Amino acid sequence: MITAALYDAKPYDREYFDRALGSERIAWQFHEFRLGAQTAATAAGMHVVCVFVNDHVDRTCIAGLAKGGVKLIALRCAGFNNVDLKAAQEFGIAVVRVPAYSPHAVAEHAIGLLLTLNRHIHRAYNRVREHNFSLNGLVGFDLVGKTVGIIGTGKIGRIAAQIFRGFGCRVIAHDLIPNTDWAAQQGVEYTSLPALLQNSDIISLHLPLTPETFHCFRRDTLQQMKHGAYLINTSRGKLIDTTALLDALKTGHLGGVALDVYEEEEGVFFEDHSEHLLQDDELNLLLTFPNVLITSHQAFLTREALGEIARVTTENILRLDAGHSPLDGTAL
Repeated sequence: MITAALYDAKPYDREYFDRALGSERIAWQFHEFRLGAQTAATAAGMHVVCVFVNDHVDRTCIAGLAKGGVKLIALRCAGFNNVDLKAAQEFGIAVVRVPAYSPHAVAEHAIGLLLTLNRHIHRAYNRVREHNFSLNGLVGFDLVGKTVGIIGTGKIGRIAAQIFRGFGCRVIAHDLIPNTDWAAQQGVEYTSLPALLQNSDIISLHLPLTPETFHCFRRDTLQQMKHGAYLINTSRGKLIDTTALLDALKTGHLGGVALDVYEEEEGVFFEDHSEHLLQDDELNLLLTFPNVLITSHQAFLTREALGEIARVTTENILRLDAGHSPLDGTAL
């Protein structure tokens, strides 16, 4: 029997991992708290630790995991910026991830955020529940004919672009490695980043977080955007400099901002803070803007995505235990 500790566990994690094919060969230990240097000792005796986006698996944590006998770090997400891969290699701990659980889930959520924000659906919902049927202040705009800039044309970015094309939008894109065949088939135009910033009515980010993409949307980047443009981020919070974003909102330069991720979301997102004061002043300020819509990193949260995350993670654990390679593209 393989022993595995799953951290930052939520009820839906338990449900989908318990019923994943092959899970009967894994003795799961679910922890609601996150994995980090202070909690690494709780993995003693485990073969595997399974972590999510806000677990902090740095060198100190990895040293503690190795001391406890852990041989595998299994990320149940695509991003791996929260894991010190060099330290894991030094301590002889393998790392695997789920590179593509459901790109449709994230892309569809990005468009859902835009539609909700643009057409004020969230505000209308609250009004109607209070028997206020006034339409004042709920004017939006048609998507047809608008120019949408997609930054990052991996699986999610490509699907988002295709959905926007279905709305009749002109789609332009920027990527360091353009997929020209796909672009030609879908009627998408690759362009430079400055041109995309200056010409897009809507910009949607679909990038991993790396040293190169950290704060790629900062003061000068935001100022290059078209006045009144909308910005969507369903990728990683640290792609955007929050202080600069607030300044762009205060001056009215941005028409709207839709976020499923936030720069300092660790310790805030995925938890209920309704009974006490939120200590993040910048997040508090963002929430006051009528043209800002925030969800708490839920773009991945569909039945299909959760099932695929559990399936791939479980299969990787079983394959490595049997001495086989993990599923294609998941080894780090």
